[in-house]
Amino acid sequence: MPSRFELANAIRALSMDAVQKAKSGHPGAPMGMADIAEVLWNDYLQHNPADPHWPDRDRFVLSNGHGSMLLYSLLHLTGYELGLEDLQNFRQLHSRTPGHPELGYTPGVETTTGPLGQGLANAVGMALAERTLAAQFNRPGHTIVDHHTWCFVGDGCLMEGISHEVASLAGTQGLGKLITVYDDNGISIDGEVEGWFTDDTARRFEAYGWHVVPHVDGHNPDEVKAAIELAKQHDDRPSLIICQTIIGFGAPNKQGKEECHGAALGEEEVAAARERLNWPHAPFHVPEAIYRGWDATEAGQTRQADWQARLERYAEAHPELAREFQRRIQGELPTALTSEALIEQAQEKGETTASRKASLSCLNALGPQLPELLGGSADLAPSNLTVWDGAQAISADAPGGNYLHYGVREFGMGAIMNGIAVHGGFVPFGATFLIFMEYMRNSVRMASLMGQQTLYVFTHDSIGLGEDGPTHQPVEQLATLRSTPNLSTWRPCDAVETAAAWNAALKRQAGPTALVLSRQNLPHQARRKPQLAEIQRGGYVLKESAGTPELILIATGAEVGLAMDAAAELEAQGRAVRVVSMPSTDVFDAQDAAYRERVLPSAVTARLAIEAGHRDLWYKYVGLDGRVVGMSTFGESAPAGDLFQHFGFTVDNVVAEASALLDAADD
Repeated sequence: MPSRFELANAIRALSMDAVQKAKSGHPGAPMGMADIAEVLWNDYLQHNPADPHWPDRDRFVLSNGHGSMLLYSLLHLTGYELGLEDLQNFRQLHSRTPGHPELGYTPGVETTTGPLGQGLANAVGMALAERTLAAQFNRPGHTIVDHHTWCFVGDGCLMEGISHEVASLAGTQGLGKLITVYDDNGISIDGEVEGWFTDDTARRFEAYGWHVVPHVDGHNPDEVKAAIELAKQHDDRPSLIICQTIIGFGAPNKQGKEECHGAALGEEEVAAARERLNWPHAPFHVPEAIYRGWDATEAGQTRQADWQARLERYAEAHPELAREFQRRIQGELPTALTSEALIEQAQEKGETTASRKASLSCLNALGPQLPELLGGSADLAPSNLTVWDGAQAISADAPGGNYLHYGVREFGMGAIMNGIAVHGGFVPFGATFLIFMEYMRNSVRMASLMGQQTLYVFTHDSIGLGEDGPTHQPVEQLATLRSTPNLSTWRPCDAVETAAAWNAALKRQAGPTALVLSRQNLPHQARRKPQLAEIQRGGYVLKESAGTPELILIATGAEVGLAMDAAAELEAQGRAVRVVSMPSTDVFDAQDAAYRERVLPSAVTARLAIEAGHRDLWYKYVGLDGRVVGMSTFGESAPAGDLFQHFGFTVDNVVAEASALLDAADD
């Protein structure tokens, strides 16, 4: 049987060889953390390489994702469907071993990491999901949810501000099955971190309420094992194991230096490392004895078979719960879900209300039907109206609820939601003011990149916020959301479109959805039944002109009501005006060309878009000859009515802009 050191050296060799072949990458962290990883993966990690999606597997997150060859080596060695040719194609186009771990590319990768600190936040979300799912489904004598979340972090992860947000919340929540290993090697890209990172990390995490195991020699397997054993005993709070390691361990001339952090070692240094580590094998060659020492397939299949037997006994004792558990784990919506019916109900009700209030009405209707909805707000629940009637706060003492009070932690909220989503069993939604989307921007991007069903409730959507002023009035945020690939953005104009937006968000499982909602009341818009279905196409004719249209007004949100009023004024002047409501530009863009032409006929060149946000996007729809009533500056501090008047969101100004367009067309 190979020694632990020999098993760990397989990671070091594969990592330095792959980086050297690619002439790009980060060999230092994999070589430095190899001994820690060997202990964790061989002695503790509960997983099955034959089924990377086994629901009760332990989750492993490499938050310092630049060290991706550590994870790829582990997956290859333990028996996942990741061959040597995949490692040899490290960082190449369409390879299964991209530069940073990406969900969906590589079997066994649990989440996409790379932006430092977000992996830790994802791990907090996974641990929250595990504990909540366990509280909701486990029953006396029947435990079907029982796994740990393990996370590796580096200095960079702990320097990023998001680590403070999520570590604080994890301590408050008492997430005892979250165990994080800190690779304390003292090196970042710029060199020795003591010049810019002198935090007392142990005391910092103790202050958060974590259990901390300090001063562990990361190259001593016995110390690492003892630290893990100690961490597992403290199941009432998360644990941080601080391991001192040497970055690039085994590379005699570069270990312990920044040179091995983010660049290939070089052929001579790789050869010297082989000699130092007593690894005489050719690049990408692993002896069979080493493979046997790592192979986790048989043990993994046994673990999963034991769990499957427990699940079958659970199903006999609690058949309805078992069916519900399977439905949620598989990500299937309830067959009796009435989200589409809410659209017709809102139309019949005809209520004038703020879309944030209409959203709460949707939650009150949908919540009882969707126990997988796990909501939350970044300390703004009374304003964004996300605490629905059946909401139950999750806490360390009451883990089985369905609502998280994230506190003022927008970035942490977004990344924790991503962890909840990739864990499975839940559809997370989180809320804040639209302006504070900027704090969580990168986690929104990561949800889009991973194709995860996370729902964002962004309220107070324009200068209509009013007196709080330009610091709180979103102007460019809608453009940012709409430009993000695989993110669907809805800005509804009334309660009917709000119901349609919720329906679309719940049906869309291949990516996140942003619901952009108003603070102020929005007038109900009359519609015929065919128009209700067309809302789901992202843009539709809300008001048809008498005869062939001369002018098309395009608007979203609160400005749809303004467009309707302006159209009435223009028609009184004898003009034929069509009004198009476009609550979701990305959904409209995905429609077939014939439908888009029907809504926005190319023959009608006189087009005017109206939205109290940045104007540039709308030239895509109005053309160079069209006009946009929008924002090109920040807002001001004043009552909403005064602001709309000041920035030209009035019937008089819209009519004037439209008349100028029509006059030019007549000429």
